[in-house]
Parts: sequence; structure tokens; C-alpha cells
Amino acid sequence: MNIKEILYLLIVPFSIWVVSALKIEHFFKKNHTMQIIVFYLFLSLGISYLVVNFIYDFYEVSRIIK
Repeated sequence: MNIKEILYLLIVPFSIWVVSALKIEHFFKKNHTMQIIVFYLFLSLGISYLVVNFIYDFYEVSRIIK
């Protein structure tokens, strides 16, 4: 298991927890709960992707500098 997979396992649940605090339901039509859930999932996965790549790139650059 490489470091990116470990980072994804740590960051994805954290990202879902953070995104669930948002109140985005007002932007959707009533009774479209599945679309809201999918939007939350995509948003949290996108944030996770950005955070993991930032941390991984920071880790790689710090290894090169040493």
C-alpha cells in the first residue's frame, strides 16, 4: 500500500464529515434527495483529491530538498 492510498483512506472520511456540515439543500428542488447525496459525494471526493495531491506533492518536494 503506497502513501497516496493511505492518505485517501484518511482524508475521504474527513472530507465527507466536513462537507456534510454545509447546507446546500436550498439550491436543489424539493424531494431530490438522491441528487443531493450524489452532489455531496462528488464534492467530498473532489476535495479529497485536491488535498491528497497537495499533501503528496508537498511530501515529494520536501524529500527532494533534503
